[in-house]
Amino acid sequence: MSVDLHRDAVVADTHNDLLMAVAARPPRRWASFFRERWLPQLREGGVNLQVLPVFVDDAHRPEGALRQTLRMIECAHTLAEGNPDEVRLCVDGAQVDETVAAGGIALVLALESAPGLDANIELLPTLHRLGVRIASIAHWGRTALADGSGEEATGSRLTAAGVEAVREMERLGMIFDISHLSASGVAHVLELATRPVMATHSAARALRDHHRNLTDDQIRAVAAGGGVVCVNFLPAFLADDPSDHTVDRLVDHIEHAVGVGGIDHVGLGPDFVREVMHDVTPPCCEAFGFTGLDVMAAIPGLAGPSGLPLVTEALLKHGFADEEIVKILGGNVLRLFRAELGRPA
Repeated sequence: MSVDLHRDAVVADTHNDLLMAVAARPPRRWASFFRERWLPQLREGGVNLQVLPVFVDDAHRPEGALRQTLRMIECAHTLAEGNPDEVRLCVDGAQVDETVAAGGIALVLALESAPGLDANIELLPTLHRLGVRIASIAHWGRTALADGSGEEATGSRLTAAGVEAVREMERLGMIFDISHLSASGVAHVLELATRPVMATHSAARALRDHHRNLTDDQIRAVAAGGGVVCVNFLPAFLADDPSDHTVDRLVDHIEHAVGVGGIDHVGLGPDFVREVMHDVTPPCCEAFGFTGLDVMAAIPGLAGPSGLPLVTEALLKHGFADEEIVKILGGNVLRLFRAELGRPA
């Protein structure tokens, strides 16, 4: 029953850093490495819609941030052009629908913290022309646009350039991503926003008091604006106790978000860090990691996208109805993308 339900649903993953893994290879290998290493996992997991974050790690910041941003965007175009029968880089909801209907995987480009921009908001239209349709403006620390959640104690709101970024993104039809933003920054964005926003990979703070998670008020506000909160799978954000790093605990976070924001405003933002780390750490390529965070931890069976059917099985076990599960797996994100993705103000 769960297998059929999962297979028939549109499954949307709004945060998988696989682009980091592909871009770590020589350009001549981008398309083939994606086809060999990642495409089988996406297919096994039933993924129909994959958001591709462009994350620039510290080795490229600040001087090389824009260069690496452009390189990763080019990598996304190259892997899509090299696998035209399997995937398509989509710039609006219509293209997403066409791709999914044809049996392909719709890819959507997202900036994570946008270090390549610095305060140069005039570059947002350039990145939009290259296919970027979602963006956040901070990660763990401080940027020229805002403070990330790791700087939450500052109580800082968006900078003038950050405010301009929100307005420009709304004008272009780029969806604003509040994941990683400080609490004061989230509040400021929600004050400014005239279009729906989303959290691409954030769990519930009521269940795990971590600065990366969203409070009930934040979840409620995103939902009230028509947006979607996509729940992160990373164990450190789900529970303190490693014995609680289970798929049931993940569903607890999903269930909580649904109870607060409503069934129409919750999705999946897995953030399969361990799977990516295996592809971007020595001996294969340059070292990478986050200080103070066990990025190699994963829920058993959910280290990568191939395990996503386990989520459907657990949702059924927790008593969710089929139509509710279809919304959580991807229906809510699909609705948001149809209405907002690439649609100019």
